[in-house]
Amino acid sequence: MKFYLDDLPILFPYDYVYPEQYAYMRDMKRALDGKGHCLLEMPSGTGKTVSLLSLIVAYQLHYPERRKLIYCSRTVPEIEKALAELKRLMDYRHAQGAKEPFLGLGLTSRRNLCVHPDVSREKHGETVDARCRSLTAPWVREQHQQQQQTGDQMNVDVELCAFYEHLENADDSATIPSGVYTLEDMKEWGRENTYCPYFLARRMIPFANVVIFSYHYLLDPKIAELVSKEMSKDSIVVFDEAHNIDNVCTESLSIDITRPMLDASARSCRALMDKVTELKASNSEKLQNEYSRLVEGLREVQAARETEELMANPVLPEDILHESIPGNIRRAEHFVAFLQRFVEYLKTRMRVLHVVSENSNAFLQHVKEVTFIDKKPLRFTSERLGSLIRTLELSDLADFRNLQKVAAFATLVSTYQKGFLLILEPFENDQDTIPNPVLHFVCLDATIAIKPVFDRFSSVIITSGTLSPMELYPTLLGFKPLVIESYPMTLTRNCFLPLMVTRGSDQVAISSKFEVRNDLAVVRNFGNILLEFAKITPDGLVCFFPSYLYMESIVSAWNDIGMLQEVLKYKLIFIETPDAAETSIALENYRTACNNGRGAVLLSVARGKVSEGVDFDHQYGRAVILFGIPYQYTESRLLKARLEYLRDHSNIRENDFLTFDAMRHGAQCVGRVLRGKSDYGIMVFADKRFARQDKRAKLPKWLARGVTDASLNLSTDMAVALSKQFLRVMAQPVGDAEQGTQGGTRVAGRHGRVGVSLWDEKMVADVAAAERIQQQKSAGVLQPGTVGIAALR
Repeated sequence: MKFYLDDLPILFPYDYVYPEQYAYMRDMKRALDGKGHCLLEMPSGTGKTVSLLSLIVAYQLHYPERRKLIYCSRTVPEIEKALAELKRLMDYRHAQGAKEPFLGLGLTSRRNLCVHPDVSREKHGETVDARCRSLTAPWVREQHQQQQQTGDQMNVDVELCAFYEHLENADDSATIPSGVYTLEDMKEWGRENTYCPYFLARRMIPFANVVIFSYHYLLDPKIAELVSKEMSKDSIVVFDEAHNIDNVCTESLSIDITRPMLDASARSCRALMDKVTELKASNSEKLQNEYSRLVEGLREVQAARETEELMANPVLPEDILHESIPGNIRRAEHFVAFLQRFVEYLKTRMRVLHVVSENSNAFLQHVKEVTFIDKKPLRFTSERLGSLIRTLELSDLADFRNLQKVAAFATLVSTYQKGFLLILEPFENDQDTIPNPVLHFVCLDATIAIKPVFDRFSSVIITSGTLSPMELYPTLLGFKPLVIESYPMTLTRNCFLPLMVTRGSDQVAISSKFEVRNDLAVVRNFGNILLEFAKITPDGLVCFFPSYLYMESIVSAWNDIGMLQEVLKYKLIFIETPDAAETSIALENYRTACNNGRGAVLLSVARGKVSEGVDFDHQYGRAVILFGIPYQYTESRLLKARLEYLRDHSNIRENDFLTFDAMRHGAQCVGRVLRGKSDYGIMVFADKRFARQDKRAKLPKWLARGVTDASLNLSTDMAVALSKQFLRVMAQPVGDAEQGTQGGTRVAGRHGRVGVSLWDEKMVADVAAAERIQQQKSAGVLQPGTVGIAALR
């Protein structure tokens, strides 16, 4: 369908648009017109991605000065889904006669894009990165070229990557035609044309209209400096599934140092010293040339080479010192000795048997007192190490990964003071007697990492299905949004049923509070909830626990009292583990059991892989049970430090942030089962604390609207009775008109969902006309969403 927002023509690749999609696009356009940022919460399964892409692609092509969309998502499956949606949209635009040249592509890690026959078989990303660099590093290519010229057959052949070589030799002729390329499309194009898909995608980013990649390509300085530095300032930036963006920001500037890392770093220092001594004997001119460049303060030309991802500076661009490296670390042997001294200092610090918490200034002062190392050379440690590794022409960088982390730590700790804290924990758990020390350099302020993004780009869109309570995000991220909006879900039938189960059938209150979580009555009642819902739920049932530790203890207790054996009479049981490969196999078998009618239960963890990037649409998730409120581990010193910082600097109370964080993750978990208006599911909140107003108030508006007085403060048997009734209603057949699916080809009847939860072109035109009248009445000042939101209600 085609409709207009003001003077902007929108081509939407479905016959109908949801009212909330129209309101979403209208408010987003308002933010783009005002060149401001916006914060938008869109219900799960209501076509957020296609609405966003339809509006922004139309906006790009209508206003040529806004030529690029940078779309950031969390996981590779989400990147793939966004690319597939963009491809569908562009196919529709071309079918409607819009023949504009357009390039859309995705970028992910080497492991996901590699087509080298040997390297692509590696399963671990770090191994793939290391092997890739050993085939593409500039000095490896030079050695190969020298070998070819001299015809030296005595030495072992230097292996290169044919795909990368072909791309490099093609120069500017290595491009890809207009179109939208999924990750698989890029790999296929690479194989057909013998081009490396990863470096081809990197090369094409400046020319693409839409680039879809992970948050880290914008927020992590080590990657952003290499990938995103050439993005134009008039680009539109979107952070999708951004409910957890503040944690991503703090993690991108945090680093942990362990004792094994320091031991490996000490070995790397010795290896570096051996290499330096060897090079001094065989080719001292190289070291002298490097020293001369450092004296002159010139950055090495190769420093910005696209293959040098490992050696990027870990600090934000505006914090990099653009001056010559200090004299005491210019000579290679002096710098390696400097590194050894710093590593030994860190080892000494880790010998303490009590917790140490201090700021960067106190740490640097202690470093100076003990080792006489100044702050300035520490700031250049990471850059200087990169220069040395390039000079020594080390291609197998896997051995130096730990040393690089120590160098990054040195650079970060000497660059940042405010908003950071060092915490040294000598024991993994407070009850342990054997030391296992970890030095945390933790970023407490999310605004530090995301501030360059807000400063650089005029429009940043932060959107998700679970952003409530939304008023905290501007404070956490330090920005002023032009538009803040949360949209309800328009339905002609209530396709989701939230139930607050506060007690078991024996009337004993249930909760995951630490004091009662292992109480036998609570464990038994949680088990009864699972059993009763396993009996009545068709196909798939998904359960979420606050942590792996709690899930293990509960499952073990259920096994001891025979509860699991009872559940297995009705459904198979699969369990998420911290291991990604095991979880993928469990998910695959879970889906198979749902497809063949056997039915299955998936036991998983809030904040885990399953809760973030996996959809349980239709038969894969007819019910979800949230066992307890997924609070973070409140005894964590890192969490306590962040809570204290938020209290002192942002006036956010500890309990407010903890509840906000727990409820957004809880809403994310239950939202997994509802992936469209034709879908339906039961959402069970199994904890007495969910019935409190302060908890319910932090649920997304679209979800909170489904909570009625009848679904509050329920016992297990009452919840089961309501669920049976709900499932009977949902099991009744409905036509395309009533379902409101956007992909249906049948013409929907006027008395079905059309006009309520579906609008056709005429209805959209009527709403737009009413909005224009409203604008004229208010003397040219349009109140945000006056008519559109009223229509939604």
